[in-house]
Amino acid sequence: MSEPLIVERDGALVHLKLNRPQVLNALNQAMADALLAAARAIEADGSVRAVLITGEGRAFMAGGDITLFKGDTAARDIDTLMRALHDAIIILARLKLPVVSLAHGMVAGAGVSFALAADVVLAADDAKFLLAYSKLGANPDGGSTWQLPRAIGMRRALGFALLEETMDAATAERTGLVNRLLPAAAAREAALAIALRLAEGPTQAFGRTKALLRGALDRDLPAQLDAERAEFLAGSFTADFSEGVAAFLGKRKPVFRG
Repeated sequence: MSEPLIVERDGALVHLKLNRPQVLNALNQAMADALLAAARAIEADGSVRAVLITGEGRAFMAGGDITLFKGDTAARDIDTLMRALHDAIIILARLKLPVVSLAHGMVAGAGVSFALAADVVLAADDAKFLLAYSKLGANPDGGSTWQLPRAIGMRRALGFALLEETMDAATAERTGLVNRLLPAAAAREAALAIALRLAEGPTQAFGRTKALLRGALDRDLPAQLDAERAEFLAGSFTADFSEGVAAFLGKRKPVFRG
């Protein structure tokens, strides 16, 4: 049996590949556990400077594996699955480095949530986004009810969730659900190039920027300004800051070490 998650290392980049292509990468317990283990390992490894998440086969992730949702132990099994997925998403959000996802093909249910868990969300131009929870008589999970209003606004988020409309890739880019569209035929290579570029950047500065932006909606302006000042001053003591200033004044490209 193949592993539900492939973890590959390319220099300072960790590439996570969802690997249940025969079922469109539907999330089961083994995949959720593997994602949580990978997230914990990345957080503990100071040499990782960026993460890329992709799906093998024809889809990024077509939601949860519905075969788990039936039977006397369904509620317990769902709870166990959800806790592992949610813990993995929390870790990805707090990582002090950029996380990139590439959505392609069908991106449904938990697939929407997991794609949006990344800091930079790329989409192949064949991607189709659908929540589809109401078809099961269920509500969304995986943080999509937190991510969607922030990404596309409350009105669009409500319509997307309640009307069960499929959003194509062009609409996803136009509404702000994703950052950038990529041609499907070359999407994997383009996403890898973007992730590798981020892995060569000022990792600690990226981490501070990520934390500031993710916390911004929970602070008022004076508190956010205080946070920005504190983080900037903390960053001014790093080697990457010294390198960036020297490179700017020397009119050369900086070489960041993270």
